[in-house]
Amino acid sequence: MSGIAGWIDWERDLSEQKETLHKMTDTIKHRGPDAEGFWFSERAAIGHRRLIVIDPVRGVQPMVYRSGDRSTVLSYNGEIYNFKELRTELENLGHNFKTESDTEVLLHSYLEWGENCLQHLNGIFAFAIWDEHRQSLMLARDHIGVKPLFYMMHKSGVLFGSEIKAILAHPEVDPQVDLEGLAEIFGLGPVRTPGFGVFRGMEEVRAGHYVVFTKDRKRVEQYWKLESRPHEDDLETTSSKIREILEDTVKHQLISDMPVVSMLSGGLDSSGLSSIASRYFAEKKEQLHTYSIDFLGSDEHFHEDLLHSTRDEPFVKLVADYVKTNHHTVIVDHNDLTDHVFLPMKARDLPAIGELEASLYLLFREMKKDATVTLSGESADEVFSGYPWFHQEEFLYSGTFPWNDSIRYFPVVLNEEMRQTLKPEEHRNRRYQEAVSEVPRLEGESGIEAKQREMSYLFITRFLPFMLDRKDRMSMHAGFEARVPFCDYRLVEYLWNVPYSMLTVDNIEKGILRRALKGCLPEEVRTRKKSAYPSTTDPVYYENIRQLLRETVEDPQTPIAPLVDKQKINYISENLFNQAPFEVGKMMEYFLTVNKWIQDYNISIKL
Repeated sequence: MSGIAGWIDWERDLSEQKETLHKMTDTIKHRGPDAEGFWFSERAAIGHRRLIVIDPVRGVQPMVYRSGDRSTVLSYNGEIYNFKELRTELENLGHNFKTESDTEVLLHSYLEWGENCLQHLNGIFAFAIWDEHRQSLMLARDHIGVKPLFYMMHKSGVLFGSEIKAILAHPEVDPQVDLEGLAEIFGLGPVRTPGFGVFRGMEEVRAGHYVVFTKDRKRVEQYWKLESRPHEDDLETTSSKIREILEDTVKHQLISDMPVVSMLSGGLDSSGLSSIASRYFAEKKEQLHTYSIDFLGSDEHFHEDLLHSTRDEPFVKLVADYVKTNHHTVIVDHNDLTDHVFLPMKARDLPAIGELEASLYLLFREMKKDATVTLSGESADEVFSGYPWFHQEEFLYSGTFPWNDSIRYFPVVLNEEMRQTLKPEEHRNRRYQEAVSEVPRLEGESGIEAKQREMSYLFITRFLPFMLDRKDRMSMHAGFEARVPFCDYRLVEYLWNVPYSMLTVDNIEKGILRRALKGCLPEEVRTRKKSAYPSTTDPVYYENIRQLLRETVEDPQTPIAPLVDKQKINYISENLFNQAPFEVGKMMEYFLTVNKWIQDYNISIKL
């Protein structure tokens, strides 16, 4: 894992731009705390920050291949899980290797197959390849979009980076946000439009896409997408295939020259992965270490809601004992959360939702003390249609994003002038229609099944990127790598066409996954009702946030003052919290970070 950044210019000489490139890579040194590297030519300045996972000595970057006057330069963030198989294939085609790294395999894959190299890769990745001979830059991102990659057209060239902050560090970039950017912030909240970078001129390489830049043009290509077709396998075959893919995926994702651990929430997803991983560890006479998070006083403050049916910790202990892991529970209190409420914004470079992200960072920070890599159960709910919304007709036929209720107060607290100017609800509706228009329909499918396919697409292409960004930014901010086996594109492809009735076999969400994991887990865990990532309900934390927000909106000099109706924001935060604690809590955290974001990033708002 690592961070990448660079600058290509077809008219300016960049060979002496080390100071600028160093500023860009220095902003993302948390992504790669172990080493840095640079490569310069007249037209290209390529940088890299490295988190050592595979081949510590020789896997340095940027990695360069030279043949005559041809230099091909790679800066890459991620892991190619099938790199050993690809290496053998490339060796049979005449390629010679000097390292044991997946980086070199990726570089030679490009040399052999060019842009089509993406058809050979299984992994999580974001990379930049500068082809000196062709004078072209290729930016590419993995199938599901686990690893981030942003770019900005700049004068006679292009800037790119793993995070927005790397591009903003360029001295000629002015951080501006226009009307569309603000409408995105207030209309969609943290679940934003794929490819849209919010800052004026900022774009994101979409999942399953690559972009090629030459002096004369920019070309965007999609190399992978979901395709709808009838599902032919019966129930038993489907369950067996899911188990087979998961076991192969976990096996490949345990490859590392650094210690690997696993997250364990006591829910179906992380428990299943921990069970599979622990068996591979046992084959090597080793014990898997697992980690969970809990909040101080959670037994006292816990209350059941739509996504949280029971506390995690009792189930965590059941799984840890059953699969024989060495388990660690990280306890977080309200002071930890308050102190880190702005960290997610700094990690994302965009407004964020506080404690749900801050607590994850605090967990990763503790895990980093013992390891470099973890497995995570992230994305199972999206690809297995595990959320309650998939079977509730009020959401299936709502004509909007199903998670909108979570952000219902975001547009409400804008002042009337801003609401009329930004029209956040209209922006949200437009983005929803864009998303629905992309759904690959299945001929002959109609009614509720077509709506469930539509819902699945929304979660995989809109909600899942938010969750993956959260995982990536919080883990990499701690210099730590999180791998997500449920995002293996082979599994996502297969599940896309499994009908909802089969996904929910045995009349329970993710029933097919429960069948696939039979024998891996205690029955109490295998049949446990879904419970999402825990959120604190500590009243002290929310009182701290309420006080911070009160002070912010009462100060007429704060950046948020011209945007919000302070009477509305105070009324909602003071009087409606008990009725809707999650929605009001997220609103308070979000608007605090909006204010801090505009202030700390010195943003010019252009309406």
